[in-house]
Amino acid sequence: MNIEVFAVLKDYFDKEFQLQSSAKNIAELKQQLAAQNPEAANVLELCRFAVRDEFVDQNYPITIHDTISIIPPSSGG
Repeated sequence: MNIEVFAVLKDYFDKEFQLQSSAKNIAELKQQLAAQNPEAANVLELCRFAVRDEFVDQNYPITIHDTISIIPPSSGG
C-alpha cells in the first residue's frame, strides 16, 4: 500500500512510501507504524486517516492497493 504523511509525521517517516503490510484495517496499520517507529506513536494516536481522499474510522478495511493519507491535527495561528 502507498502511505502519505503530512506535517510533523514527516519527521518520522518519508513523505510518501510503500508499505508491505498484513494490516486488515486502519487500527492495525496504526499499530504497525507505531511499532516501526515508536517515537511517532503519540502523534499517530491523534491523527486522522483517509483512503481515496475520504476520512475513515479505525475499523475501515484496507487492502494492499490503497493509498492511505495520515493527517495529524493542526492548530491555527
